[in-house]
Amino acid sequence: MSQVHFIGAGPGDPELITVKGARLLREADVVVFAGSLVDRELVRTHAPNAEVFDSAGMTLEETTKVLAEAVAAGKNVVRLHTGDPSIYGAIQEQMAELDRLGIDYSVIPGVTSAFAAAAALKQELTLPEVSQTVILTRIAGRTPVPERERLAEIARIGATMVIYLSVSMIEEVVTELLQGAYTPATPVAVAAKVTWPDEQVVEGTLADIAAKVQQAEIGKQALIIVGDVLLARREGLKAKSLLYDKGFSHEYRKGIIT
Repeated sequence: MSQVHFIGAGPGDPELITVKGARLLREADVVVFAGSLVDRELVRTHAPNAEVFDSAGMTLEETTKVLAEAVAAGKNVVRLHTGDPSIYGAIQEQMAELDRLGIDYSVIPGVTSAFAAAAALKQELTLPEVSQTVILTRIAGRTPVPERERLAEIARIGATMVIYLSVSMIEEVVTELLQGAYTPATPVAVAAKVTWPDEQVVEGTLADIAAKVQQAEIGKQALIIVGDVLLARREGLKAKSLLYDKGFSHEYRKGIIT
């Protein structure tokens, strides 16, 4: 029976789609993709013969109609989203419409830009004695956030923070972060179009990152990583994980007593 496959396309590099996602895309008769964010070349490569719809200019009602008609016709259907569809993918409302219509669907995860940016920086986001928590969030803009989730509130934790959809308001981001546990010296990295051929990575501190972003003319398709984990590459590690410590025992290895 035909169904809709919501697929995470990854952050931009066409090789970063999952094997399963690429297979389902190759099998698709109809593809609805987020054309403002997903490289059309990915669709051309994996689904050259599919009927393709760019959702950038479509409403929820219009995309639902395309998906529903394709399923009713017994076609293989893919709804292709950037990154991982569970992070700011607006798929819950789409799945609710399919539920209402009695249409089956599946979700195939993808590589979100937070992890692509960490890879580009060669940076682990969780380090012993520095931060064991990663917060994925955004600043309030045209889409509001709950009051308890304002940047100034969650910045009190001082954890590694990855901020999506906010680079155009970088000055406001800095202002709110400085109301929490971060200081002007806290390191920051901004990754724009990460894994794309025109990728940009700008590094600095909360004191100077806004000016650096403006100088680099980064205004969209970028995320902001904040936290002391970013110090590790130039200042070294405060502590190492116990996982490979020779004195640490676990079910697969006995520790060496010295």
